[in-house]
Amino acid sequence: MIAFDEVTFWYDGAARPTLAGVDLSIDEGELVLVSGRTGSGKSTLLGMLNGLVPHFTGGTLAGDVRIDGASIVARPPRELAHLVGYVAQDPLSGFVADVVEEELAYGMEHLGLDPQTMRRRVEETLDLLGIADLRRRSVRSLSGGQQQRVAIGSVLTMHPRVLVLDEPTSALDPTAAEDVLATIARLVDDLALTVVVAEHRMERVVPFADRLALVEDGRVRIGDPADLLVDSPVAPPLVHLGRLVGWTPLPLSVREARRRVKPLASRLGLPPAPAAPRRPAALEARGITVRYGSFTAVDGVDLSVGHGEVVALMGRNGSGKSSLLWAVQGTGDRTTGVVDVDGVDPGDVRPAEARMLVGLVPQTAADLLYLETVDRECAAADDQSGVARGTCRALLERLAPAIPGGRHPRDLSEGQKLALVLAVVLTAQPAVVALDEPTRGLDYPGKAALAQILHDLAADGRGVVVSSHDVEFVAAVADTVVVLAEGEVVSSGPVRTVLAESPAFAPQVSKVLGPDWLTVDEVAAALPAEVVR
Repeated sequence: MIAFDEVTFWYDGAARPTLAGVDLSIDEGELVLVSGRTGSGKSTLLGMLNGLVPHFTGGTLAGDVRIDGASIVARPPRELAHLVGYVAQDPLSGFVADVVEEELAYGMEHLGLDPQTMRRRVEETLDLLGIADLRRRSVRSLSGGQQQRVAIGSVLTMHPRVLVLDEPTSALDPTAAEDVLATIARLVDDLALTVVVAEHRMERVVPFADRLALVEDGRVRIGDPADLLVDSPVAPPLVHLGRLVGWTPLPLSVREARRRVKPLASRLGLPPAPAAPRRPAALEARGITVRYGSFTAVDGVDLSVGHGEVVALMGRNGSGKSSLLWAVQGTGDRTTGVVDVDGVDPGDVRPAEARMLVGLVPQTAADLLYLETVDRECAAADDQSGVARGTCRALLERLAPAIPGGRHPRDLSEGQKLALVLAVVLTAQPAVVALDEPTRGLDYPGKAALAQILHDLAADGRGVVVSSHDVEFVAAVADTVVVLAEGEVVSSGPVRTVLAESPAFAPQVSKVLGPDWLTVDEVAAALPAEVVR
């Protein structure tokens, strides 16, 4: 169905090709997971399938890309819409209509289909994706999982042969992500649709994948996921657990690991000790309420973040996490409530001073980028914070190595943009650091580097609050978890207690070994030395 024949691609002005000599073949009805380091070229590879690369991005493409036996290299995206359905990382940014059923029909209108055919396909797609009850809803009123399914539906109505999805679950809570992935798996099984998915959170997708394509240094390796993950730097926690104890083949699902866990459990030492007592508050918020017209996003929430503590905010999409972060940072809406950071309420001072009290990395990180090059962004961050030149760049190297200093920030991948904004905010060394979905677009090594940075900030006595759907990251970094639902706190306590209580939020290691264990590092520390490989 899909064939890459010696494909090489350079972006204009780049010192070396982003992809080089790619030979790749994908069969009809396959689900292929594309993974690799942040900025490795995954989005570029996917963009070639519908003509966005190079027709929209610019650059030079050598070699041939064929779909269903026909070359598509010379064909612009508008000529491929009926053949390849493409869903980008942020579905909301791609919507062109206000109402769900109008969005589903929009692509067919451009294909010139007759009204009767369009009506029939809209009804079929609504039923197929289980979203018939949403037909007259505004697309902006939907949850993240609902928006993702509508985005998929908007391309399915054109009856494509190939569906391409770029980070489809990166902004979704665990339950919504499972719903979307179940929908994708059903499309493969029931319609024999060929699906290509790029995703950093491999633990969610790899159990569904027929094959894995790893993008590494411009090259692409494709094969059985268990085989390729033996030595890959990007691998989910279960794979790292399997490597640690020498399981062959490596487990790709919790069920596979549970079947082999008894011998491992018998060799484990004591579980990790309980967390240390909380320190005095770096941030104390009381009675925070945020209303947008008649809608209450946050309803009387109290939040305390201690010096040296990492607090994670979790909950479904739309539960109020982002509104709470902006409210305590001082520049966002706050209907009622008070915030105390070192005796100052960030809402009572100028925005520049508020950012020195609570540094916030927003969910749309690129909103903070405004200069022409990466180097200028880093230099400006150093100057504004009064720190030594190179401080921001050093932080960036830890999060996303080797980003060219001359690149325009808007030309970076989503993960690279996030890494740059993180570096800019952390350069100011605020008293409290707040991060809204900071792992979106980051690979596993990048998340590990971010976790170490947050641990270092906590060790320096700073308070850290993180809003995240990434349960594996929360398990590795948080001391305390606060779960929100409909703007209210429904659960709060030590990370080990809160995550273990919820099947939706439990990390993979907990699902395999029980609630006493959260991460592979904890297991490694508890195993006898002769067991660890």
